Amino acid sequence: MIYPTFSELTKDQFNRYQLAIATAKCARMVTDEYVKQRESAEKAAAGGKESDKSIVNMVDKELKDEKAVKIAINRIHKGEYKIVECVPEEPEEVSEDEETPAENADENDGE
Repeated sequence: MIYPTFSELTKDQFNRYQLAIATAKCARMVTDEYVKQRESAEKAAAGGKESDKSIVNMVDKELKDEKAVKIAINRIHKGEYKIVECVPEEPEEVSEDEETPAENADENDGE
């Protein structure tokens, strides 16, 4: 059985689609974190005559040894990342008293 379970991750508040999207976004953040650490390690090693092994040792062990999705799922389960429901913004309604620029242009063409 896969651990943690879907119910443990979502606490029965979100569906599988929302969990997949949240996990993908978290995995992207983990990947970006790894890339930043790797780049800073390479810059630090460029100044000296250190071997590639020292660069690998400068990067967080979890980031280099585990897959980004697995790390993301574990962080969601631990509560380091939280799934929040995004409420889409509703478009502003134009009142009938206000005229749009297109309506003004049509009225001026006829004069």
